[in-house]
Amino acid sequence: MNLFTRLYEAHLTIAGHPITWREIIGNGFGFASAIGGLRRRVWAWPIGIVGNVLLFTVFIGATFDAQAQQPLFGQAGRQVFFILTSIYGWWRWNQVRTAREVAGGDSGAPAITPRWASASERVAYLAAAAAGVLVFQWVFSVIGAGWPAPRWYFWCDAWIFVGSMVATYAMARGWNDFWLAWIAVDLVGVPLLWHSKYYPTAILFIVYGALVVYGFFVWLKASREERDPARELSEVAA
Repeated sequence: MNLFTRLYEAHLTIAGHPITWREIIGNGFGFASAIGGLRRRVWAWPIGIVGNVLLFTVFIGATFDAQAQQPLFGQAGRQVFFILTSIYGWWRWNQVRTAREVAGGDSGAPAITPRWASASERVAYLAAAAAGVLVFQWVFSVIGAGWPAPRWYFWCDAWIFVGSMVATYAMARGWNDFWLAWIAVDLVGVPLLWHSKYYPTAILFIVYGALVVYGFFVWLKASREERDPARELSEVAA
């Protein structure tokens, strides 16, 4: 138990601010997962799950330790949903990759061929996102933040929570839209994380922003130039 406690509490102190190794390593796994997603590699999903588990312990820490940083319940909750959605994405990309190989595709090629969401798919996820933000800002306000948080705090946390779910699901489906969803999340996530003193995660979100812009153009180019040899089979895997 003492060894576990030491590992759990291990941290660096930078400019007077303690930063746990769990936050640093968890974000490292998250960044590696983002690279894998950009390259459309199946291993991006399990790598991301490891990072989600570590970051969950960071954001929920104040539930168990009164001296911890401000808890971000939306941030903590989204790690749980990341894991669930990542399991789906991991399964789906494997299924699509297998379908491509059966149809004669290159076994070393990226797992999926990206595309834009259809009009009906886009309307559906935008409507779900709007409803989700409305519901979860209320849920988070009822749960409370463990400190007298202003109302805008809960709207921001809900925006990040719901936007992250939309982005991860869109990535699992292979939609170009997922990069745009991440940009929307970052625009709110970076200021909120910095305000809450989660500096490594805030900095990583800034780096993510540059990666997301680059990744969007990479996927956009692939969606225009690549032909999916197993489009019909891949849709069945959805």
